Amino acid sequence: MPQRRKNARERKTKRKRNVSRSNKAHGIGMVATEICEEFLLHPRNLAHVRKRRLSSEDARHLAELFKILGDPTRVRILQALLWKKLCVCDISALLEISVSAVSHQLRLLRSARLVRSERRGKYIFYALDDSHVATLFEEGRRHVEHG
Repeated sequence: MPQRRKNARERKTKRKRNVSRSNKAHGIGMVATEICEEFLLHPRNLAHVRKRRLSSEDARHLAELFKILGDPTRVRILQALLWKKLCVCDISALLEISVSAVSHQLRLLRSARLVRSERRGKYIFYALDDSHVATLFEEGRRHVEHG
């Protein structure tokens, strides 16, 4: 019987070691997590946050938005569109990637309502969908620069 407990403890310790190695590999094992020494709920804080929390549907949409913003090529496209409306050819030359790659990324950005298109004769120009996208981008950039 004592032998079984020892094996269970060893397995648990081994699992913890594997998790911490994995976290370090992803760059997240370097910050210590601090937790409360005693479990105590703060009802006023909980009530305040509960009134303002996102619905499940809104949380899903926001997560999708952040997922779209999680690609460096799409971020570079958005940054270019902060300054000027550009066609696919211009974006391709600016980012030094193929027209088809730009087109694919723009389709994803359009489906997320981050960019819009506008036809001018033979050309289609892209721009940020609205000022919220520019604000979101600038706030993210400030956060990154803040360190």
